[in-house]
Amino acid sequence: MKIVDCDAHVLEPADLWQTYLEPEFRDRAIRIEEHDGVEKLIIGEQVVLEGVVAGLGGAEADKAKLFSGGLSYVRDNPLDSYDPRARAARMDAWGIDQAVMFPTIGILPFPTSDQALASAYCRAYNNWMAEFCESVPGRFHAVALVNWYDVESAVAELERCIRRGFRALFVPPETVDGRRPGDSAFDPIWRVCEDAGIPGCFHVIVRFGGAAVPFAAWHATSPGPLFGFGLGGTGQLIPAVASVITDGLFERFPKLKIVSVEAGCGYAPYLMDRLDAKFEAFRDLVPLPRRPSEYVRENVYFVAEQGERTIDMALELVGRDRILWGSDYPHVDALNLSEHLPRKWPELAENFLSVFPVR
Repeated sequence: MKIVDCDAHVLEPADLWQTYLEPEFRDRAIRIEEHDGVEKLIIGEQVVLEGVVAGLGGAEADKAKLFSGGLSYVRDNPLDSYDPRARAARMDAWGIDQAVMFPTIGILPFPTSDQALASAYCRAYNNWMAEFCESVPGRFHAVALVNWYDVESAVAELERCIRRGFRALFVPPETVDGRRPGDSAFDPIWRVCEDAGIPGCFHVIVRFGGAAVPFAAWHATSPGPLFGFGLGGTGQLIPAVASVITDGLFERFPKLKIVSVEAGCGYAPYLMDRLDAKFEAFRDLVPLPRRPSEYVRENVYFVAEQGERTIDMALELVGRDRILWGSDYPHVDALNLSEHLPRKWPELAENFLSVFPVR
């Protein structure tokens, strides 16, 4: 049985941006510096993470050491986090045939107002990722990273990535400059996706402030990792997916595909029913010509997670061609893949080609 991991990650090499960034930006490269044994992740010349940078990975690490600063991002994360041949060998051992590769550092905040620099960060990552995928042909599928704060630059970079064989676009599940993802300001980006047949992937992000932090007041009380990791995904993905439906994105781009990644598939039937019920109540105030659930069934895909007990329900209620599977490896909350492959559902791998077409 074929297994496709639709939520795999790299941990970018610590020197990626120092190596791949264009020379005029290299003095402001994303980098990891270590001082007195403490690692600091620096983006836009600001420290965005300190002491627990290793926690960006850590799937197989001692969690207590990971979050107490006892482990190093540079030294303690496994080789298959960033080396394509080591990753392919590990996938062989697990029985995973192919993987859709998302960034890790690349989807952290870029705390800079210099949009030329932010766009350059994206280009550098995409160049490295293209080489990663090309190193072991047929095993990895790249997801493009673009700067959503500069739509013109984003369009040019996305078109370049598509020419290099990238299969999807990362979409931050947040507002950008006060605009929802379905705002017409972003239509040039969505048009490229629809024309190329590639999906836009809403993927859970790590943010330390701003509009993407779900349940902000609750997080301020330090409720712990079970609360944060448990609710972070749906707290970001429910509003993101709901907003592109209610903003009429699929009326403007009827063939556009959206993928919800790292929030599971169990919330999909709930969201469909909830939006449909409110659509009935407020039909005269809503410009949509169809029920929200119809857009979900035609335009939205959901990546099921390891150990999820609602996969059968989602296949039945959302659509047997709408559900994929992902591991989140090598991130901290990924489970043991030798025990959690989705062998019961061949559809999850078969759906891959309809979502991420070969060009």
